[in-house]
Amino acid sequence: MPGKDLGTKHTCFKCGTRFYDLKKPAPVCPKCGTDQREGPASKAPPAERRRPAPKPPPEPEVAVSEDLEEEGEEVVDEDEETPPDDEG
Repeated sequence: MPGKDLGTKHTCFKCGTRFYDLKKPAPVCPKCGTDQREGPASKAPPAERRRPAPKPPPEPEVAVSEDLEEEGEEVVDEDEETPPDDEG
């Protein structure tokens, strides 16, 4: 039924029934008659129902060039700072 706005969706804090308030000023559960404005403040779902936080992407591994090590040249990590050469 696209195009029909049924108001705000609620879940009764007393009996668990799901319903729409049909844009009425008082959101009253149709099953048990509880006014939803009298309910406890909404809080986060229990830990077992929460979705786990997404894992951060793994950091890429830095491959060490075997050619440079064999020739005796120094392999420098790009993240480390190198001291300036004193040529002058």
